[in-house]
Amino acid sequence: MTSSLSNMKCSACRRDSPHVSESEIADMKPSIPDWNLIDESSVPKLDKEFKFKDFETALIFTNAIGSLAEEQGHHPKITTEWGKVSVCWWTHKIRNLHKNDFIMAAKTDVLYTKPRKLLTPNITE
Repeated sequence: MTSSLSNMKCSACRRDSPHVSESEIADMKPSIPDWNLIDESSVPKLDKEFKFKDFETALIFTNAIGSLAEEQGHHPKITTEWGKVSVCWWTHKIRNLHKNDFIMAAKTDVLYTKPRKLLTPNITE
């Protein structure tokens, strides 16, 4: 399902959009096994840390995620440090997890496994 999630497009989310159910989380979570389900201020989120050889590569990855987020209209919290990037997905409008968060986590994983694409301007998936 990782490939199917990563091939999906995010849908527009409104304040009354439903959050994912426990059974939907159970169905989608195996597709993004390295992502942690966390609770931050009573808001469930998907969180993962990506490792890099240096700051420059981490920054390139950060910018690639930014381009992907703009393209999909769904934006994460990103923390860039020397040798690592932490990415956290959740849906701000509903203060919960939406299918979009799982889609973007899968797309982020694909982006990480294709480092040569990171060096290309205007990355699109």
